[in-house]
Amino acid sequence: MITRVFHSWERRLAAAAENRTVRPFDWGLEWLDGIPGAAPVDTSIAAAAAVRKWSAEAVTRSAEFFAAPEAEYAFEGDLLTFRSAVETPHPANNTVHARYFPDLTPKGRKRAVVVLPQWNADPGGHVGLCRLLNRFGITALRLSMPYHDARMPPELLRADYIVSANIGRTIAVCRQAVIDARQAITWLHKQGYESIGMLGTSLGSCLSMLTAAHEPLLDAAALNHVSPYFADVTWRGLSTEHVRASLDDNVTLESLREMWMPISPVPYLEGVRDKSVLLVYALYDLTFPVDLSRKLLHEFKARKIPHQARVLPCGHYSSGRIPFNLIDGITLCRFLDRAL
Repeated sequence: MITRVFHSWERRLAAAAENRTVRPFDWGLEWLDGIPGAAPVDTSIAAAAAVRKWSAEAVTRSAEFFAAPEAEYAFEGDLLTFRSAVETPHPANNTVHARYFPDLTPKGRKRAVVVLPQWNADPGGHVGLCRLLNRFGITALRLSMPYHDARMPPELLRADYIVSANIGRTIAVCRQAVIDARQAITWLHKQGYESIGMLGTSLGSCLSMLTAAHEPLLDAAALNHVSPYFADVTWRGLSTEHVRASLDDNVTLESLREMWMPISPVPYLEGVRDKSVLLVYALYDLTFPVDLSRKLLHEFKARKIPHQARVLPCGHYSSGRIPFNLIDGITLCRFLDRAL
């Protein structure tokens, strides 16, 4: 009965977003050519096979794939901006925006956390969580992901270009998010922060995991809603049913999983072996299905990678509602307070 109640609530909360658009399927091969860490797309074979081949190489060369060059930063008031290392066809998306929430009463080590909110978060998303981190004596840097808020081109109402049925674009834009996050971490390090963590929710959790696995300056990652595979969440999740509608009849889940492996957490778990990691999932989640979350926890345990795990007694959307948002926020902040 409790499961039915939460699942019904989750569906009502998800239905509140009425501006979801079913966009056409596209291989997006033009988004993949020229990316470091992978060879040019092999156009002599079928598109699906070409992307799978390209992605397999990107995973094996992930250090190049997610490499973050030096950036030139501008900081005014509480806003950090810099030019993204990844150039996209949309000028607004090529400037990274991050809001700075300093801990005004630092004690001991200077500590900071880069915060990546959920997919389609508005500019106020996770601001309360940033201020809660401040109460724990931790500076927060809230990063706007690609194609979100100030980075959204005028033709969009939602951040459709970071997760969509355009296969190549989804890979390229998620890669951009990881590189942006690494450059934000570099800025914090330059400001003298000695202990740096990441906090990511939903899509932000996946991208935080990829960042943590490739960024040596990062000490801890609090991952809020987790899955081993990017494709499976998109295929099965409540929030991405409109994306699945375009994927159907064009790809299988197994093929999509291979194509989106470079932006999936599971290939990079060894990269967080020496970091403090918290894995949080929700018991009644329809967006990040619970069996996927448990599969990621199993991978951590099977490989004997140190981690902590917490289970929320709610669903995905309801984790943002009282009292579950308070439980979740305090869980995340307490972990980072101890880890940093």
